[in-house]
Amino acid sequence: MPKYTTDIVAGYCLYFTTKCIVEAMHVHASDKDLTENASAKLFVKSNGDTVIKRYGQVNEIDMCRIQRYIKNNHKTMYKKWERYSDNGYYEGS
Repeated sequence: MPKYTTDIVAGYCLYFTTKCIVEAMHVHASDKDLTENASAKLFVKSNGDTVIKRYGQVNEIDMCRIQRYIKNNHKTMYKKWERYSDNGYYEGS
């Protein structure tokens, strides 16, 4: 299964897979092995805020770093997302 990523934050790879594109934009944060079961899952809103759906093995300090990175880079990340998905940003609360 292809995983689309170039972003590494606090030692975690940020990625999405071909399975992900059926949902609104979200990012997984995982170790270098990209194991989805241990990964965090964050839905991304159009303003760059994130909604954490799962922490996985990511601790709170690293999660804050990941959220800050996404906030600062969500537009660039979205460009990658929209190449594969017609589903936009997360609009839930």
